Amino acid sequence: MEAPPDNDVLWARSLHYTHPDGSPALGGVSLGVREGEILAVTGPRGSGKTALLHCLSGLARGQRGEVWFNSVPVHTMGPMARERLRRDRFGWIDPAPVLVPELNVWENAALPLMLRGTSRRRAKAAALEWLERLDIGDKARLRPYELTQSERQRVCITRALAPAPSVLFADEPTAPLHRADRGHVLRTLTTAARSHGITVVLATHDADTAALADRTVSLLDGRRVRTVHLPPVTESEGRAACSLSA
Repeated sequence: MEAPPDNDVLWARSLHYTHPDGSPALGGVSLGVREGEILAVTGPRGSGKTALLHCLSGLARGQRGEVWFNSVPVHTMGPMARERLRRDRFGWIDPAPVLVPELNVWENAALPLMLRGTSRRRAKAAALEWLERLDIGDKARLRPYELTQSERQRVCITRALAPAPSVLFADEPTAPLHRADRGHVLRTLTTAARSHGITVVLATHDADTAALADRTVSLLDGRRVRTVHLPPVTESEGRAACSLSA
């Protein structure tokens, strides 16, 4: 078993994963994610983006292949060890916002910190700081049912960022947002990640979202797609092509 390169915080090799219903999701995906990098995983729905994020984060175990985090083999960890890894080092944003209805906004945002043992006062201060950054600080004492779908998703993004995870996994994080809100929220997320040295693995099928990443990996039917970039056509070449086709 060969350890990954030292500058890759996440590394996967020949990763295969099949859904519980038997349908294939990943067919031998290999990739590396550098520390502090924002990586966009793109592709149409059903291409394997979410399955890849689940395997990289330890939410699911591939049937074959390897996953490493900071040179530690995640693929050999038991369920409890992977649970601790997700709690202590990883953050996660789902496409649909899921909040605890009995807690108010700042309590939902501070929940991961308090579960780690952070004092209520410090957890609240961190949550309120991030809520302000995401323009939802004035909703801190409201309950989830009093928020719009867009506001609930902002709380979920706050909850993921407040503990300053080593790696943030974001699965279509702006899917519930109106287009006018997406750019602002994504710029806030990516700027915060870069300023805090947080590595981000972002699944998206939206080209505008992917454009904010440092690098893009494309999937199709559970496999990586290598894009060939052709050189631009010069004006003289364009005229020649037109005359030939005439």
